[in-house]
Amino acid sequence: MGENASFWESLIYAHPTCTSWKQEAEGSIYHLASILFVVGFMGGSGFFGLLYVFSLLGLGFLCSSVWAWLDVCAADIFSWNFVLFTICFIQFIYVTYQVRSVAFDREFQELYSALFQPLGISLTVYRKIVLCCDAEVITLEKEHCYAMQGKTPIDKLSLLVSGRIRVTVDGEFLHYIFPLQFLDSPEWDSLRPTEEGIFQVTLTADTDCRYVAWRRKKLYLLFAKHRFISRLFSILIGSDIAEKLYALNDRVHMGQGFRYDIRLPNFYHVALPETPPVQPSHPSHHLQRGSPRRKPAGVTNCGSFLTP
Repeated sequence: MGENASFWESLIYAHPTCTSWKQEAEGSIYHLASILFVVGFMGGSGFFGLLYVFSLLGLGFLCSSVWAWLDVCAADIFSWNFVLFTICFIQFIYVTYQVRSVAFDREFQELYSALFQPLGISLTVYRKIVLCCDAEVITLEKEHCYAMQGKTPIDKLSLLVSGRIRVTVDGEFLHYIFPLQFLDSPEWDSLRPTEEGIFQVTLTADTDCRYVAWRRKKLYLLFAKHRFISRLFSILIGSDIAEKLYALNDRVHMGQGFRYDIRLPNFYHVALPETPPVQPSHPSHHLQRGSPRRKPAGVTNCGSFLTP
């Protein structure tokens, strides 16, 4: 205890208390360094925030080194500040390299700003998503088909970047797909990872379109490695399916019969007094569209519900 007490006493009382203060202020270089420190510690997070912090702190330590070399003439003060300047400089170079490594083409940058950045997704996570689709944006010309009913296998998940896709079944129009919407989210949600299936609708480019496509097996491997990305896509796909349900609800017809949306794994049920209930032939892929804009005469019950 005596040795510990003497150690702390030596730290506290090793130097005499200042009895008089210098009348003149330090040089401008010292004050510039202090200003750079204050401004530098106001930086934010993320890559660009780190660049801001390390650049200003590095300049501050450099100014302190110059001040110690010219005004104070203290080798230890100069050495410490120069070491800290070197560390900040190395960190700045490293962060700059990371920023360049996650740079994207214009379309992918716009996709990040519109869809992923508002959700708080970092550029490093987004880079993994982009690499999974080989950083490629595919062009689909007007009136060309992305998928044909009963022929095209469900082997990928695609997101429309620009243009408009028309969805039809048996030649009848269902709804449009707009930018930042998935082209085949219902098909993706209707199949398990080990299952295979084919499209039961036709998707045709209403205008010249551009879309991003993730291969099914490759995307599932990404989900297995990164659970956060799996949950992210689950939320995006669920929201996309909900938007399509609302779009279909605006196209409902009642009267002579029923119209089905065979894209969706769930279905609505509508009972008419003069018509026996109709069961979809494929419950796992059908959606019975029975929520009309106006309730026609003779309809006693018009309820809709989703079955998980």
